[in-house]
Amino acid sequence: MCTPAGHTTRDAVFGEGLLSEGGVREARAARATLPPYSLAVRAPSIRCAETAGALGLEATLEPALRDFDYGTWHGRTVGEVVADDPYRYAAWLTDPDAAPPGGESVRRLCRRTAHWLSSVSPDMGRALVITEPAIVRASLVHALCAPATAFWQFEVPPLSAVSLTLRGGRWHVQPGRLTPVRAGTTRAVPMPCDAAQDQRVLLRGEAASDEQYDLIARV
Repeated sequence: MCTPAGHTTRDAVFGEGLLSEGGVREARAARATLPPYSLAVRAPSIRCAETAGALGLEATLEPALRDFDYGTWHGRTVGEVVADDPYRYAAWLTDPDAAPPGGESVRRLCRRTAHWLSSVSPDMGRALVITEPAIVRASLVHALCAPATAFWQFEVPPLSAVSLTLRGGRWHVQPGRLTPVRAGTTRAVPMPCDAAQDQRVLLRGEAASDEQYDLIARV
């Protein structure tokens, strides 16, 4: 489950941030839609703790699910970073090995997330995970065996969902509808995703279904 907060405007601040009143209301409204789960886990940020609280959950803190290390960008707005260092910011959005000064690259974050997913116990059962948009994207990169360059193409709206099911040693993905988009392109490539019923890591409160979904990638 993706936290209601997200870095989507020039006024958004890199790093820790409180949920807005609207975000808290949205999370509370989502309580009734939570699926059955045996374990609730959350990222260590304040907004993830607030999201868990608004959902009425007692979630276990998992440091590996932390957001990007933004280095010297931490606490600054997107607009300030773009104004001061537009080339480095553009490189971070296009080159998975580029990073904020003193911070973390997309590739490193994807490896960290993949390591956590690989360490999930086979008998965990159903876990509801409240985390950052970046971790949801990195989880999709790993589960779909996608290149790190696909990271920013996944749209992760506030409170969006993705269900990852470990079956036969492989992760299977069941989004509701998640559309990775690359600006200026139009050709859609369907990518079948298995809707599975075995143990799963649920990255949003959405009921499990036997229906098969397609993940549409615009390339």
